[in-house]
Amino acid sequence: MLLEFLHSKIHRATVTDANLNYVGSITIDETLLKASNMREWQKVEILDVNNGERFQTYVIKGEADSGKICLNGAAARKVQPGDKVIIVSYAQFEEKELENFKPAIVIVDENNKIAQIK
Repeated sequence: MLLEFLHSKIHRATVTDANLNYVGSITIDETLLKASNMREWQKVEILDVNNGERFQTYVIKGEADSGKICLNGAAARKVQPGDKVIIVSYAQFEEKELENFKPAIVIVDENNKIAQIK
């Protein structure tokens, strides 16, 4: 049986931009992607701390060390620049894979720079 668990999380990132005239997705700083074990084109869930919105989209890799967190396309209507968001990915595991598994949790500062990795 497969069980679905948190795979990775970028915690309380600040939205830097919302671009309605783009064909969907979230652009995330490449440095944050690597630290969180997320990949370009991966499905993620966005949790907006400011307004309670929860929605899914996919990742586009942004420039490394730019701090960029940009919601694109229809998702741009669900956030405002300056909002705090939690970006999460999930994965399915066999029970035996969970024995040594620990999700990657990346906590960022006000400028979307890595403050801590748990």
